[in-house]
Amino acid sequence: MQQFTQLVKILSNSTKTNEKLEALRQYFATAAERDKPWVLALFSGRRPRRTVNSAQLKSWCIQAAGLPEWLFEECYHTVGDLAETIALLLPETPARLSSHPLHYWLEKLMALEKATEAEKQQFIQAAWQELDTGERFVFNKLITGGFRIGVSQQMMVNALAQAYGIPPATLSHMISGNWDPRHTSLETLLHENHGSADISKPYPFYLAYALEGEPATLGPPGDWAAEWKWDGIRGQLVKREGQLFVWSRGEELITEKFPEYAPLRDALPDGTVIDGEILTWANDFPLPFQALQTRIGRKNVTRKQLQEAPVVFLSYDLLEWQGRDIRDTPLEQRRQLLEQLVEQAQNPALRLSPLVTFDNWEQLAQLRQQSREKGSEGLMLKKRSSAYQVGRKRGDWWKWKIDPFTIDAVMIYAQKGHGRRADLYTDYTFAVRDGEQLVPFTKAYSGLTDKEISEVDAWVKRNSLEKFGPVRTVKPGLVFEIAFEGIAASKRHKSGVALRFPRMHRWRRDKTAQEINTLADLQQLLQQYKG
Repeated sequence: MQQFTQLVKILSNSTKTNEKLEALRQYFATAAERDKPWVLALFSGRRPRRTVNSAQLKSWCIQAAGLPEWLFEECYHTVGDLAETIALLLPETPARLSSHPLHYWLEKLMALEKATEAEKQQFIQAAWQELDTGERFVFNKLITGGFRIGVSQQMMVNALAQAYGIPPATLSHMISGNWDPRHTSLETLLHENHGSADISKPYPFYLAYALEGEPATLGPPGDWAAEWKWDGIRGQLVKREGQLFVWSRGEELITEKFPEYAPLRDALPDGTVIDGEILTWANDFPLPFQALQTRIGRKNVTRKQLQEAPVVFLSYDLLEWQGRDIRDTPLEQRRQLLEQLVEQAQNPALRLSPLVTFDNWEQLAQLRQQSREKGSEGLMLKKRSSAYQVGRKRGDWWKWKIDPFTIDAVMIYAQKGHGRRADLYTDYTFAVRDGEQLVPFTKAYSGLTDKEISEVDAWVKRNSLEKFGPVRTVKPGLVFEIAFEGIAASKRHKSGVALRFPRMHRWRRDKTAQEINTLADLQQLLQQYKG
């Protein structure tokens, strides 16, 4: 546990990629074998299910520290992170410290799933007494699942590649799939033949960079294929040994969430892996992402949800054909095989993402303007000769999104951030006008520079009106242009709308609160988006 805590400290405090890579490489070269797969799991999204909730942690800390609840809340609002708040408030650690390894604590936490609340409390409070402040912080993070230390999965892959001398692309595939850190050693996971043991194993996804300039810079248009960029869940369909598996881009096995795909088990041949998009679809048109959200995170899908938000798999690419990895085959040939496969399957749940035909870049730019009419976010540009690579790579695949919607709005609430921004007001709520009233319609916390955040933070502290826990009501004086990708009707929000990917596009220092957009403007956008 001490070694893992030191690793977290280095990764949290460093801003240099090479320092983080070296810390990870050293860890994997020297750590206990049973701890290694757990670290890989923690930093690649395979965190264990939570067995203790935040309210319980808070209550047990208050009891252990002998604090009134109001004081705990004040400390929490100041620190901005529950795990850190608890670690700082607990009494001093006794001289006898724990020597248990990382895997011991994680496996004990997982074993609490069926324990009574009293048993959970006894274990957690006993653990706090054995750990020092730094280890308590990490232990609490293991419980809450909130590791945000600037380590991407690609960084993990690069560190492992250096430690074990395996090419990153090969290693990415080795660590994908359905494996359990309790029962899998890292050596087994990285064995060349391990992939054959897990018939559900997907391939690492190939991701595109945003095209910042004009497509003419990419060269002759004939070298490129274009298709619409859909707004759903990127996924892979895997059919092997008579079984069908559905994976999300976040490497979550989601087969049971989408029963519409079950007939594909018989429609697709063994040894098939298709890359595509999971979309809600009705009347030959994609539904807004909010419709898909009604299906996400639910253990059991109701008949009503199946009727109101039916899904299709819109296929982009073929990665495995007749049991053979064909990712190095040129895209044009993979596409031909994919077209044959979808045609043979003859299943309404499996569709082909249509290609957009064009003769020159100017014509494609005009077609791109029709994106919203097609229910898409823009275009994907893929080099016809490209292989299917691993991760986000520049050169062969680009996403050319349409300009976002924008609305000018005024800030009415502010809340402090988390982690390194726990002492700054970085999370804001914005409103539009409805007559003389201000109606809140969205929250946003990204889009500003560090300098702008400092300016806004100072302004909030000078212009706070009321305090509601961590939230401050502020004088309606700061106007921002809010950008977003989509808009949908929502009964949950006072404004009647919900936005897709809202962020602050720019600070409108030239505008006053009297000049912001209105609720009617939002509703008009909603009607346009629907149409």
